[in-house]
Amino acid sequence: MVMRIGQRVPEFSLPDHNKQERKLSDFLQKGTVVLAFFPFAFSGVCDREMCTFRDGMAKFNSSSSQIVGISVDSIFTLSVFAQTYNIQFPLLSDFNKKVSRAYGVLHETWVAWGYKGVAKRAVFVIDARGILRYKWVTDSPSNEPPYDEVTSALGKL
Repeated sequence: MVMRIGQRVPEFSLPDHNKQERKLSDFLQKGTVVLAFFPFAFSGVCDREMCTFRDGMAKFNSSSSQIVGISVDSIFTLSVFAQTYNIQFPLLSDFNKKVSRAYGVLHETWVAWGYKGVAKRAVFVIDARGILRYKWVTDSPSNEPPYDEVTSALGKL
């Protein structure tokens, strides 16, 4: 599925790095959500990306938005990742790849390493009503999101 700006996004439920089941609708009750899909924890660019979001939390919190990271890593890997980098926002495990597929950001085959089913690096800004307001997706895992664009999209809500 290709997600389009102005479209309602699919609901989902995934376990977080603390082994708690989390629903998108629960996050949306608190305001705008920034979903940040990333390929793998502990993989250089992913580490920088999640740490950049961590360090920019004040900007996001001031706009009553919250960041949610999603990868195909296990909850155990994400737990160690969160502890290692002091990540204070939820990291969700899409180990079965259902959400990455539903949001159209799943590399069925990641050619560089021959892996099957890895999340693309992608950022979605979703308003409190569940409507997609901003989308950035890359096929190149070495590209980081345009953080200023994400912040700007949040500022418009």
